[in-house]
Amino acid sequence: MKTKDIPEEATFHSYSNAAGGWGSVRALASSLMNEHVVGTGARVLMKQNKPEGFACVSCSWAKPADPHLFEFCENGARATAWEITERRATPEFFAEHAVSDMLSWNDLELEATGRLTHPMRYDAASDRYLPVSWQDAFDDIGAQLRTMAPKQVVFYASGRASLETSYMYQLMARMFGTNNLPDSSNMCHESTSVALPKSIGVPVGTVGLDDFEKTECILFFGHNTGTNAPRMLHPLEEARKRGVPVITFNPLRERGLVRFVNPQSPLEMLTPLHTAISSQYVQIRIGGDTAAVMGMAKHLLAMDDAAQAARRPRILDIDFIKQHTAGFPQFEERVRNTGWDDIELHSGVTRAELEAAATTYAGADAAMLMYGMGITQHREAVRTIGMLANLLLMRGNIGKPGAGICPIRGHSNVQGQRTVGITEKPELVPNDKLRELFHFAPPMDKGLNTVEVCEQVQQGNISAFFMLGGNFVRAMPDHDQIEPAWREIPLTVQVVTKLNRSVIVHGKCSYLLPCLGRIEIDQQTSGAQAVSVEDSTGCMHGSRGMVSPASEHLLSEAAIVAEVAKRILPPNPHLDWDAWVGDYALVRDAIEATWPDIFRDFNRRMWKPGGFSRPLAARERKWKTPNELANFILPEGLDPDPDMPADAPGVLRLMTVRSDSQFNTTVYSLDDRFRGVFGTRRVLLMNRADMDRLGLAPGTMAAAETVSSDGVQRRVARLRVEPFDIPVGCVMGYFPELNPLVPLFHHAKESKVPAAKSIPVRIVAETALA
Repeated sequence: MKTKDIPEEATFHSYSNAAGGWGSVRALASSLMNEHVVGTGARVLMKQNKPEGFACVSCSWAKPADPHLFEFCENGARATAWEITERRATPEFFAEHAVSDMLSWNDLELEATGRLTHPMRYDAASDRYLPVSWQDAFDDIGAQLRTMAPKQVVFYASGRASLETSYMYQLMARMFGTNNLPDSSNMCHESTSVALPKSIGVPVGTVGLDDFEKTECILFFGHNTGTNAPRMLHPLEEARKRGVPVITFNPLRERGLVRFVNPQSPLEMLTPLHTAISSQYVQIRIGGDTAAVMGMAKHLLAMDDAAQAARRPRILDIDFIKQHTAGFPQFEERVRNTGWDDIELHSGVTRAELEAAATTYAGADAAMLMYGMGITQHREAVRTIGMLANLLLMRGNIGKPGAGICPIRGHSNVQGQRTVGITEKPELVPNDKLRELFHFAPPMDKGLNTVEVCEQVQQGNISAFFMLGGNFVRAMPDHDQIEPAWREIPLTVQVVTKLNRSVIVHGKCSYLLPCLGRIEIDQQTSGAQAVSVEDSTGCMHGSRGMVSPASEHLLSEAAIVAEVAKRILPPNPHLDWDAWVGDYALVRDAIEATWPDIFRDFNRRMWKPGGFSRPLAARERKWKTPNELANFILPEGLDPDPDMPADAPGVLRLMTVRSDSQFNTTVYSLDDRFRGVFGTRRVLLMNRADMDRLGLAPGTMAAAETVSSDGVQRRVARLRVEPFDIPVGCVMGYFPELNPLVPLFHHAKESKVPAAKSIPVRIVAETALA
């Protein structure tokens, strides 16, 4: 497996095959072989996402009650192989490599070293991580934390830890005296958590797997399903075979939303047969989603006017609007007053395309709308999500079979962590219950989200950063501006399974605490433990470890949290951390006591095939909003980024994306076969007309520079420019390599999600930089 990223030696050629098919089979085989787990991997994969098996450690897509024979996707199999790999990063490895030498390694090189085996502490004199006993590590971490002001300590969670560990973690932080509980949701779907409660009264989606069987139309916005949630292609395939139209809005023609060959279908694998996923593909410009929805809404009103004039049935669900919503007259006025010229300008597509999409949508009695981070990571993300909800409300597509809104979450338990209290917002937590159960006074002031953490790091106001999974330093925006300040944090603690950038860029005192992975058997005093997670559709599932731990020196995440908690908190007769670690069922009892409406009979129901669903009032057309109605949200304009000069001469809009061989900051290879990129991630994919206008030939090495008004130069060099099917004025590159171009202040209004999907940049040939 190639790990050195040399863009000058990369190859580029169009990938015309469907998603899935033999390409996925070859990728699966390659993953198992590269990690030396062909036999073990094949056995374990048969249990993935199945009742009595284990929940995938990558994406959070739903787990069906009646699973397929192979209930895993290509990227899920990669994640499994990556976790159960035979590769090891032992103390001997760290003895051979100074930390400063590893600063030049890319993400793939770092994680490809394998599973961490021992707790380690950074030694400045030798510039190396050295082994340390668990006892000494916990004692020193606890001693340091006890000297610090709680509000200057941050407890970050990545979205991978189980419901049990997450509950323990948030409780420890709050008993310590802080709500500084940022999580990976702050960098992706926080925009959803802010927008949807205002529209429909719940912070999560309303769609269940059974809705795919009943829907008559599916709308997709800003999501690359073939890469980020491939198992969803199965219900999409089944819907398309029923004749259900799928309308996709995306700047890129993503392979998984164009064609799909089911690897579990012998007929499709052995013949040219495939399923065309999208019946209409609307290739909007970056950030053009609000304008596109405005165009659809405008045509719905026009069709409704015509229906009334002809005394035909209404296009709008006027009874639903009257009984269940507020704000429609004002929204209708805004839509009617918005001109088609503005809609076409900001959406980047024609009126005819949007009218065709609206006509298809109007012909369906039940429609679902799915969206991803192509929506949530924009300056106006909250506004856009409100518009998506408006479109559904116009035809009563919330709270009936086959209809609803579905934000497609990323990490395997990111939604579940929020459900059990991982949040910086105290109003989202049942503090009265915590006070009753554990007899302490929870802090009631707001904590720091991820952007605010970075701001405080720059100002020197963070004393300790505790990272429960993930790769925060690599995922955060504005790398070059924040990393120098990060090194001045007095204490950083990383609970991880593998080496990553957050281990290499560390505070003055740094601990590396290796933990069990979810697929590993977690043996405690009461026996082998099970954990639980929540999927994207709000269903809870149990998960059991399947393989022996990578090292006898590993501890579970729950055990690590408990050991730290015992050292920073006074004894509490109402909480026995050791008992909880010995039997996770006791933690689930506490979760049930804290949220009885959601987790009734938790221990019994966690093994229900398909999971048990959390109650969501909007599914029953009950609206937990201040006015007890669903609300039409008025959009303030159509410009996706009014604060940045994206349309100035020579300025392009950059969107950062994940590759086919990537999950979040974890990079499995340097190839992105769906986009025809092989051997590099240092690339800019542009419209050929923009390349010609800027004098950039294919293969040109260039630099991308952010256009902003703060006087800070943000620049990423040595990027290879290649032509691609992307709208004029738009350019694409990879996350997290291009995160240095995202200013910390460039985030979604209200939610503060970094706006990594629309960054104004100039592209300059490097030969012209000298």
